[in-house]
Amino acid sequence: MRTRSLIFLSTVAAATLLLAGCAGGASPEPTSSSSSSGAPESACLADLKSGAGSDAVKVEGTDADAKITVPEGTSITTAERTIVSKGSGADVKPGDLVSLRYQLVDAATNQVLSSSERGPDGVLSVLLAAQQPQQQMSDPTQSTVFTVAAECAPIGSTTVLTLPPSSNGGNASVLYVQTIEKLPTTASGKSVDPTEGMPEVKLDDAGVPTITIPGGDAPAETKVAVLKEGDGAVVNSGDLVTVQYRGVKWSDGKEFDSSWSRGAEPAQFQTTQVVTGFKMALEGQKVGSQVVVVMPPKDGYGASEGHELQKETLVFVVDILATTPIEQAAQ
Repeated sequence: MRTRSLIFLSTVAAATLLLAGCAGGASPEPTSSSSSSGAPESACLADLKSGAGSDAVKVEGTDADAKITVPEGTSITTAERTIVSKGSGADVKPGDLVSLRYQLVDAATNQVLSSSERGPDGVLSVLLAAQQPQQQMSDPTQSTVFTVAAECAPIGSTTVLTLPPSSNGGNASVLYVQTIEKLPTTASGKSVDPTEGMPEVKLDDAGVPTITIPGGDAPAETKVAVLKEGDGAVVNSGDLVTVQYRGVKWSDGKEFDSSWSRGAEPAQFQTTQVVTGFKMALEGQKVGSQVVVVMPPKDGYGASEGHELQKETLVFVVDILATTPIEQAAQ
């Protein structure tokens, strides 16, 4: 599995070349690559200041009705951030999981290029980047731009971030962001009775699962059981999901991968970018749910010749924290 942040328009990815001067580091490569922070917990990623360009942007209205206008003649040559209104919540930090509204506006035409309209109620759940990627944002699936827009301002704030023209000749743009709330990083659903024959799962005070493998042979087919039933949005095929997870081998119960072991930071990836058994555990479930899945090698790494887990039946406990429909880049 490979970690992904919110898939965004490619114009944003190009514009965030401006952030190349920020410190960055390589991400680890577990079963899926997970978000990882090398920076101090309270550090801002860029801590951009306001300037003539960002201060000139007009924001009329609030919430989903906000209208963003860049006055004619406004010069946008550098990245600047203006806090339009300050919220009353806790400060947003890189690595936080937050819900937000956003609009990306072409600075020359004031056309809305992208927005959070595709999310439930026009709101998206975003796992903010914990550090600046090493590469200069050639990958359009990074959420660094959202982090820079929202960081170090209280929840409930609205901000505008100016993005200079991209290297491929695109216009300058403006990103408007309104943060709504910080989201839980453990499953918040109601506990349900355990399913007979499935591994036993116990949680510590922080929500970290301990998994006990039952006696007997491993199942020949993938089995999924719900441990907590959430009431959020349903995960659909191809969605970008935010999860906590722990994986152990059926053969000896030993952990081979876990978001909890990397500072308890959630991981993000599309359901179509993971092994079949993990995909089966996610799709059709509701946000807030916790599930346990047992997958034989054929739905894990059975086809990966030479993989250390090729012949292993795998067990995952997964907390489903958020799901986001993927937006395709503009043609």
